[in-house]
Amino acid sequence: MQNVMVTGAGKAVGLGFNLALRYLEEGNNVVATIRKPCKELDELKEKYGDRLIILTMDIGKTASVQAAADELSAKLDHLDLLINNAVTVSRDCNKGFFDADLDLIAGAMDVAAIGPMRVIKAFYPLLKKSEGTALIMSISSEAGSISKCYRTNMIDYGMSKAALNMATMNLYNTFKGDHSINIFCVHPGWIRTDGRPDNPAPLSSYEAAGILMELFEKKRYDFDGHRFITNMNEDYPF
Repeated sequence: MQNVMVTGAGKAVGLGFNLALRYLEEGNNVVATIRKPCKELDELKEKYGDRLIILTMDIGKTASVQAAADELSAKLDHLDLLINNAVTVSRDCNKGFFDADLDLIAGAMDVAAIGPMRVIKAFYPLLKKSEGTALIMSISSEAGSISKCYRTNMIDYGMSKAALNMATMNLYNTFKGDHSINIFCVHPGWIRTDGRPDNPAPLSSYEAAGILMELFEKKRYDFDGHRFITNMNEDYPF
């Protein structure tokens, strides 16, 4: 049994919620973070009781993240797995360079790229108390690959995921030699995170979560491999 924390778990059709659900189904303790109430998560709380802790946290604000870490420290003595899943995009995400309001990019970057770093920093003491190797998995995207970029839209999303990938490498270097902490960023596959049946993506969020669970345990003790990987455990270029 692990103590698992998943950020951005407040959308029932989303990946974060379904990761929380999958880990609960497998008998783990789960910390699910949200910005606003989620009735489906409350229903999971009724079913799983003390094995599910719901934390309200805005990863765009350091004070909010630290308050959530302080709150959790009073309830759990360690974390074994941190999944940085929370993300945001601007309202102009689907627009191209000439049409997008570039002033919207900074806010999306702050949440999607810096936010996970805030979370890692605040919850690091709990990760360090894991009996084995604590694992940090940040949900990135193929859209964050600079060398593979083909889009002319999704500027804020792609930039934030590329920045998240850089943050992962910086922290990998920071933790290097300390086998009590390991870190990766992962492209989770093409997922129907909107829950629409006409979405052409091949994976539901629940299916994707199951694949990722297996991947995470395969990578927990891999301290030498490439840091940006796919859900199929393939190296992806930065």
